[in-house]
Amino acid sequence: MNFESILLPGVDGKRPIVIAGPCSAESEEQVLDSARALSGKGIKIFRAGIWKPRTKPGGFEGVGMEGLKWMKRAKEETGMYIATEVATKVHVEAALEAGIDYFWIGARTAVNPFAVQEIADALSGVDIPVLIKNPVNPDLELWIGAIERLYGAGIHRLAAIHRGFSSYDKKIYRNLPLWHIPIELRRRLPNLPIFCDPSHIGGKRELIAPLCQQAMDLNFDGLIVESHCNPDKAWSDAFQQITPDVLDYVLNLLVIRETNQTTENLSELRRQIDNIDEQLLELLAKRMRVSREIGIYKKEHNMPILQTPRYGEILENRSQMGSSLDLSADFVKEILKEIHEESVRQQMIIMNELK
Repeated sequence: MNFESILLPGVDGKRPIVIAGPCSAESEEQVLDSARALSGKGIKIFRAGIWKPRTKPGGFEGVGMEGLKWMKRAKEETGMYIATEVATKVHVEAALEAGIDYFWIGARTAVNPFAVQEIADALSGVDIPVLIKNPVNPDLELWIGAIERLYGAGIHRLAAIHRGFSSYDKKIYRNLPLWHIPIELRRRLPNLPIFCDPSHIGGKRELIAPLCQQAMDLNFDGLIVESHCNPDKAWSDAFQQITPDVLDYVLNLLVIRETNQTTENLSELRRQIDNIDEQLLELLAKRMRVSREIGIYKKEHNMPILQTPRYGEILENRSQMGSSLDLSADFVKEILKEIHEESVRQQMIIMNELK
């Protein structure tokens, strides 16, 4: 896919490209105050939710069509571009009529191919940048599928938004970052710009700054941050919004590392990594050969493949060994689980072979 630039005239492509504004448009005064403050900090793209999907009925679901008028006025007064979320054909048509410059598709919509296709069809023939958030569940193919549906409708000014993935584990993050998924998206679609949404990943104001830095360290192109002129009084997602002043402070603290500098030292270190990876693969192949020999023994002696006490012992002992070598115990366990799964698969092939 040959993606076109999402940058509109006057928007600097220097990292990070920033989209900021309140979670929801609440009143004309709130929209204008936030837009003025953010414009004063140099932000060029103003965001606000007009329609807000909610898990349960009865909550604030956005001001609807009226909010588009406020967004339009903010654009006229500040000169900023304006962005909002769309989830239906009706949203698309109303937003286009109001002069919205950027659309984004939310996580709850991205998970539904029918909804994405409806939006793609409604946008067919329209030259407008569209950003697609990852689906709520960690499914890279579903994310790419949404991108492909829009691209297939002739919308080539596309970008992705990494907003994290839903989980029962809310100890640290509202949505788990699972950074390896957007990294794989970048590998699969290297020319697709990727934004980070630290507000939805963190769910807490204090996590926004470190998440922004992590995104920059991973070479993300931009940030979409929820910024409200009075976050404590916000009608939705109050805990994850920051003031324009705080946003400006966070952005000024970011360290943007260059990615186009190559040194001999780095090349040599990468060669070492390549050699070590080859050795790891050779060792894994050797381990699987031993696993197949064990499978033959189990088959000959009519033993079950899964030996639960042995598996538990391996996980515990190897995790402790990994910790002593400055490796995360969780990291070691994940690797061992994958290796064990492959060992079981190989032994099942042997068990099912005809004599």
